[in-house]
Amino acid sequence: MIKTDVLIIGSGVAGLTTALKLAAERPDLKITVLTKTNKQESNTSYAQGGIAAVWNFDIDSYEKHIADTLDAGDGFCDEKIVEIVVKEGPTRVKEIIEWGTRFDKDHDNKEEYDLGREGGHSENRILHYKDLTGWEIQRTLLEKAKESPNIELHEHFFAIDLITQHHLGYTLSRLTPDIECYGAYVLDKNKDDIDMILAKVTVVATGGAGQVYRNTTNPVIATGDGIAMVYRAKGRLENMEYVQFHPTALYNPAGENPDFLVSEAVRGEGAILKTKEGEEFMQNYDERGSLAPRDIVARAIDNEMKVRGDDYLCLDCRHLDEADFKAHFPTIYEKCMSLGINPMKDLIPVVPACHYICGGIRTDEVGRTSINHLYACGECTCTGLHGANRLASNSLLEGLVFAHRIHLDILNVIDNIEIKEGIPEWNADSTTDPKEMVLITQSWKELKEIMSSYVGIVRSNVRLKRALDRLMLLYNETDQLYMTTTLSPQLCELRNLITIAYLISRSAAMRKESRGLHYTTDYPKKLPFRDLSIL
Repeated sequence: MIKTDVLIIGSGVAGLTTALKLAAERPDLKITVLTKTNKQESNTSYAQGGIAAVWNFDIDSYEKHIADTLDAGDGFCDEKIVEIVVKEGPTRVKEIIEWGTRFDKDHDNKEEYDLGREGGHSENRILHYKDLTGWEIQRTLLEKAKESPNIELHEHFFAIDLITQHHLGYTLSRLTPDIECYGAYVLDKNKDDIDMILAKVTVVATGGAGQVYRNTTNPVIATGDGIAMVYRAKGRLENMEYVQFHPTALYNPAGENPDFLVSEAVRGEGAILKTKEGEEFMQNYDERGSLAPRDIVARAIDNEMKVRGDDYLCLDCRHLDEADFKAHFPTIYEKCMSLGINPMKDLIPVVPACHYICGGIRTDEVGRTSINHLYACGECTCTGLHGANRLASNSLLEGLVFAHRIHLDILNVIDNIEIKEGIPEWNADSTTDPKEMVLITQSWKELKEIMSSYVGIVRSNVRLKRALDRLMLLYNETDQLYMTTTLSPQLCELRNLITIAYLISRSAAMRKESRGLHYTTDYPKKLPFRDLSIL
């Protein structure tokens, strides 16, 4: 058993920022941060484009950023949350700059930042570090964490389930009032043993779930663990049907996981989407052309590929300045060249790939979930900021703003919370080692095919029903394995991904309209808003 004041599950921008702020103000608190692989591996590290914040008030304003966010969210954002994030965002960004985060400076004026622009933004407001912005922020946070003696960062700790009254023998449902979180059961992969970590408060910051699809820009760790754990704990989720597909993942016929992302910032610099024959097409779908919001661009590419029978479309960067391109996008340039594609001479082949989950654990304006003593932050949440479609580069901003708000609320309540006693240890009786790993790996492949074929960019009632029917078979098979074999990270991740797939599919089937990222051929016109928040 491990006892701690604060348990944070996840070591990306959301989790580490929360930990750092708590550690700075309360050196007496023991703060335990878990990551299921190594500390550098997180969704944050893979963020290329940048972080959106109103920076140059001579040309930009809070009102413009708010309007852009609401427009991208297709009428589904919480306007209060949008205002909070946009207005508090610049202060939070200045803090990580003070901690050591580097952003690119303007070529002509080294005192000013080089502000980029991405789809859906009306002004240049994206701060970036080459095409490695997330990596740079992750580097800064990890360096800062080394300075905090009361932060314990445990690598290779896989959270299995949140501990609630259920583990004390109570029957809980989603309507049960005052469910409480006492910590989590965790698989220590270093010892191959299951620990019980008890905490006064717990923060879920586990990132996204892109691995539920065959093609995704998310790292292999993005298996929706936090969302699935909160769902099993009877917590409230929202808007799981809104899955964002990034329009421009690099097409690689050899296949790779994750798909390599060609940042939206490339289009912000002037790159243009074209067919294989070199013809522009986005003007047929939106007056903003290649810089339309992601849901529109991804659907347009998907439609063009189906109509033309092509495996990919193209991004034209040949007219851009070569020196600037290499300076701004060194990783993208090197990746393309490694595949025999010269961005300055060749069209870059691109396809849409799963990129971001806009739904997730429902939180309030300070990051509290529907379960007492449990907070959530980052991509695993549904704060109300993104609505039906996330505006580019708003995700890192959301993580910073809510990490700050969560730490303030924790400081207000933690001294009045006691660590729960009498929690039983994990029971692994009557389980055996799995005899065939192929049962897990094959189910994972089937899951990805089901979601990619039936619950992708364009959906229908028939496809969704077929997905739900097949997911039920996979669920039953995997649940049997879970109940009878010793646990492994692979089995737990499969179990979580099947839960995520079910939640996305069921939510999509319930929404009888096309809105934002959810497009169904059975309801092509928008219908009045309906509250589908309780799953």
